[in-house]
Amino acid sequence: MENFTTARELNHTLGVWTDNSLQYKVISSVLLFVICVLGFVGNVMVILVVLTTKHMRTPTNCYLVSLAVADLMVLSAAGLPTITESIFGSWVFGHHGCLCITYFQYLGINASSCSITAFTIERYIAICHPIKAQFLCTLSRAKKIILCVWAFTSLYCVMWFYLSDIQELVYDNITIITCGYRVSRKFYLPIYFFDYGVFFVVPLMLSAVLYGLIARILFINPLPSDPKDKKKNGHNNHSNTKRTSCKNSRHSSSTATSRRQVTKMLAVVVFLFATLWMPYRTLVLVNSFLDRAYLDSWFLLFCRICIYLNSAINPVIYNAMSQKFRAAFRKICGCGRKGSDKPAAYSVALTYSAAKETSMVESTDPFTTELEELTATDDLLSDQKMMFPDPCVYEKENFSDA
Repeated sequence: MENFTTARELNHTLGVWTDNSLQYKVISSVLLFVICVLGFVGNVMVILVVLTTKHMRTPTNCYLVSLAVADLMVLSAAGLPTITESIFGSWVFGHHGCLCITYFQYLGINASSCSITAFTIERYIAICHPIKAQFLCTLSRAKKIILCVWAFTSLYCVMWFYLSDIQELVYDNITIITCGYRVSRKFYLPIYFFDYGVFFVVPLMLSAVLYGLIARILFINPLPSDPKDKKKNGHNNHSNTKRTSCKNSRHSSSTATSRRQVTKMLAVVVFLFATLWMPYRTLVLVNSFLDRAYLDSWFLLFCRICIYLNSAINPVIYNAMSQKFRAAFRKICGCGRKGSDKPAAYSVALTYSAAKETSMVESTDPFTTELEELTATDDLLSDQKMMFPDPCVYEKENFSDA
């Protein structure tokens, strides 16, 4: 069905059309192509790492896989068509291409926002309500939540099949085909503002509040562990008890460090999402109140680069801030050590067992709820360590006095 819109409110043409300069075409095409390729490679690697590495299948990583799929959708449905549009200056994918590409653009954008909100809530429950986390932050529940997120966003974005269409813009010297909106501006603006509030403003406000509460637990009021535990065991003269207390202290310290590292990484993801989407969101918001929209080509290019960069930069963050992801990336690229997967999985299982034996506070953050940077060295080599003096035994009095 061909349904062209020919600038109905105008009784004359739109003037003389001028094509983009060669400089703009080259710069925009190269930048967008490089960002899209790097984003494709990085997000595919994130998906492969989590799906093929057993100890990486955690609830948090499941949400990151959902975010990676959404970012791939944004890069393919928005990034690649933008390259062709900047080169040819016109829409080349036809009527059905306009409908499908617009649908997948908004689906990827909204699904990424929901995925960010989901792992933010999961982190809040895991850290601030650790007892509930044993039952709420599970792998099966994470998969169900992700399924619900994609089902909801898929149904919500169906409306864009009816709101989008190709337009025929008539100029004095040429007729340009674009992919735009079927209805007039006054009808789609309320839909846009609703979308803007639900999938951008609300998630960011919620993330700011929840990460503030998480920071209070992790950085301002850290988990009570070493001083009190050591004080209670200060008068115990049994060497086995001293070694157990020292092991529990090391485990508590590594767990707290891991929690801080994972929280920092996810907070950076949320911060970059807010920062890189802000130029485009602000531009559309301002243009909604202007009689003549501000559509400078270079500023539009800057806004689009920010959007696509947001979809491509997340794997870089994982590699820079997570030792587990870094090791898994190296392994999948053939640069890591062989057999590195098995010890990592074994170390997590040992950590979980040790946590359950120490205290309820330490055991309430299951091994499936975060990307813990832990090793099995302490547990696997405990027999060998008994041959040497345990520094924690001799330093116990100093710690208890602090």
